[in-house]
Amino acid sequence: MTFDISKINIPSNPGIYLMKDSNAKIIYIGKAKNLKNRVRSYFLKNQNYKTQKLVENISDIEFVLTDNESEAFLLESNMIKKHRPKFNIELKDQQRYTYLRISDEKYPRLLVARRTREGKFLGSGTTFGPFMQGSSKLLTIGTLRKAFQIRICKQLPNKVCLEYHLGNCEGPCEFKDAEKKYPEHVSALQEVLKGKNQTLIFTKKLEEEMKQAAESQQFERAKDIRDTLIRLGSLKTKQKMEYIENSDEEYFGIGDKDQIATVMNFRMINGVIRDSDKFFFDMIGDNDFSNFLFQYYTIHKIPKFIFVSQPPKNLHLLESLLSEQAGFTVEIICPQRGKRKDIINLILKNILLIHSMGGDPGLLELKEILHLPVIPKVIECFDISNHGVDFAVGSMSQFVDGKPNKSGYRKFKIKTVFGRDDFAMIGEIIKRRYLRLLEENSQLPDLILIDGGKGQLNAALKSLQSLGLSLNCISLAKENEEIFIPNQKNPILISKDKSSLKILQHARDETHRFGVAFNRTIRKNMLNNKKEKNFS
Repeated sequence: MTFDISKINIPSNPGIYLMKDSNAKIIYIGKAKNLKNRVRSYFLKNQNYKTQKLVENISDIEFVLTDNESEAFLLESNMIKKHRPKFNIELKDQQRYTYLRISDEKYPRLLVARRTREGKFLGSGTTFGPFMQGSSKLLTIGTLRKAFQIRICKQLPNKVCLEYHLGNCEGPCEFKDAEKKYPEHVSALQEVLKGKNQTLIFTKKLEEEMKQAAESQQFERAKDIRDTLIRLGSLKTKQKMEYIENSDEEYFGIGDKDQIATVMNFRMINGVIRDSDKFFFDMIGDNDFSNFLFQYYTIHKIPKFIFVSQPPKNLHLLESLLSEQAGFTVEIICPQRGKRKDIINLILKNILLIHSMGGDPGLLELKEILHLPVIPKVIECFDISNHGVDFAVGSMSQFVDGKPNKSGYRKFKIKTVFGRDDFAMIGEIIKRRYLRLLEENSQLPDLILIDGGKGQLNAALKSLQSLGLSLNCISLAKENEEIFIPNQKNPILISKDKSSLKILQHARDETHRFGVAFNRTIRKNMLNNKKEKNFS
C-alpha cells in the first residue's frame, strides 16, 4: 500500500528527509532547499521504476531542519554514512581512509579507530577523521605520537620505558612534571587532528607563547615550545612533499542510461594516467553527480583541480565544502578545449562503450561478478505461484538489455505435478520452455534466473541436462538475496546498492507479479464456473 503523503505535515524549510520502511529502517536520505516541494515530487505519477520501488517501501518520513542548504548537504552525507540506506549512493573503500581515536584514559593514547559492520566506532574517547591515504591530512600515527609525546604503552608502567630514553615520551608514569604537561600535549594533538586551519592557529598561538616565555625568562618553557614547533614544522614539510608528489588533477565523466548513472574517472599524477575507476548508481531523488562527488571525496584525497564532463549542481557550494575539507582552494572545472578536454572526451568514449556493450551497466557487473562468458543481454526468470494444493502455476519474465520485454513473458499451467512440490514444478516448466525453444530453433537466453534457493536451482539444472543444454543458470533466494550458482557450496552476496542485484530483483519481482496475477485469474474463473453450475 502506497504511503499517504497527504497525512503528514511537511515543512517548507531547508533540511534533510529520512524515508523509512515498515520496520522503521531508513531506506533513503535526501536533502532539499524546500522539503515540502522535494518530498511531494516523489509521489507524482510517471516516476521511473526505481523511484516507484522506493515509494512502495515508504511507511514513514522523518525530517531534520537545517539553517541553510550547506548544512543540509553536510548532514545528508554524514547520515548516509551512519545509516547506509539501500537506495542511496554509498561509496565504500575501507582501504583508502581511516579514523583516529584519542582514548579517554587518565593519560590518553592515540589509536586507529575501529568500526563494526554497521559503522559504529568501537572503544570510548574522541574520534577524528576520515583521513585519506597520501593526503596532507593523513599524518602517520607513529609520527603524531612522537611529535606530541603521546604514550604507546597499553598499561601504564611504574618506571619509564625505552620510549622515554628515545625522546618519544616524557614519562608521566614516573615524573610529576610530565604528568602535569601531558594534558597540554593531548590538547595540542587534538587541535592538529581537527584540520589544517586549526593547525595554523595553533602554531601561531605557540609562537606567541614561546615569545612571552622567553621575555619572562622561562627558558625551559620556551625550549619545550620551540621543540614542539620544530616537530610541527617537520610534519608540515612532510605534508607539502606528499601533496606535490601525489596530488595533481582528477577527471570525471558521467553518462546515464535508463536512469542508471555511469561515472568514470582518471587520476593524473605528473601528467600521466595512474588509475581509473567505474561507478554506477541509480538516479533516484538526490542521487546525482554533485552528491556522487561529495561522497567520493569523503573517502579519497582531494586534489586542487577537478575536471568534469558537465558542471554538477550546487557547483559553488560543492567547491566551498571541498575547500574547507581540504584546507586549500579546490576548483571544479568543465574544460572546453585543449588537452584536458581531450581527456574528458576519452572518458566519455569509454562510458559509451560500456553502455553499448551491455545496454545496462548492471549487466556488465553481472558478467564480472558471476564470471559469465558473455554479457547477459537476455535473462529469463522463473517462479511458481501456489495457492493451496489445487492452484499452482508457473510464470516467466524476460528481460532484454536489463529491461522488461513483456512480449516475451510466458505463463504455465502445471500439468505433471500434483500437490505442493515447487522443485518438481520448476523442473517441469524449465523443461517445457526450453524443449519448445529447441524445437522452434529459437534464441536461447544468456542467463536463466530461478526464484528460490539451492533446491529450485538443482531442479532447473536437472531439466536442462535432460535436454542436453548447458546454459548459465542461477537462483536468487529472497530472504537474504543470496545467489546460488552451480557447483559452488556457498552463495554469492552482492551489495544492495549494486545495479547488478537490482536487475535480478526487478526480474524476480516481475515474474512473481505476473504469476500471482495468472493464479488469481484462474481461481476467479473456476469460482465463476462453479457459481454457473450451481445456478443451472
